[in-house]
Amino acid sequence: MKRTFISLILLFLSVFSTLYAQPRQLKSFDELLNAVKAGGEVKLVFHYAKCELIADNEKQEKVPDAIGGMSLDVFEYFAPNSVKNKEAFLVASESKLIQNPKGDDYVYNYVKVRLSADGKVKITARYLNPESFKVQMDENFFGTINDGENEGGIFLYVNE
Repeated sequence: MKRTFISLILLFLSVFSTLYAQPRQLKSFDELLNAVKAGGEVKLVFHYAKCELIADNEKQEKVPDAIGGMSLDVFEYFAPNSVKNKEAFLVASESKLIQNPKGDDYVYNYVKVRLSADGKVKITARYLNPESFKVQMDENFFGTINDGENEGGIFLYVNE
């Protein structure tokens, strides 16, 4: 009876700690790389207002005060000199059907992110027509990984 009670308590505590695990901020490219190599569940959160916006091949003065995010489920890592690159980088993309925030129709929200070993990040955001796949919006945001001390707009988290 005592063993059963202790087993139930341990089971409860393990389930409770799993449900209420806190995400830990990853503060560098190296921490990100170690997390994905270990199979960690990584989330990316983009604070676009803290990034530079290039649209229509021009730097935009006004950057939307918007936040986006994605899970880093599928990615590719390229070590230095693996594809004629001086610096290591990691790339990932995701596409979801969403309601167009600028209209009543639906669009595919395509997001591609490239994180470089120097902490620089490029985010490509596109809205695609779900029938024709014609690009309705195309924006590139440039930012840096937030290390807890800088003003970088790219936050990385791993669930522990």
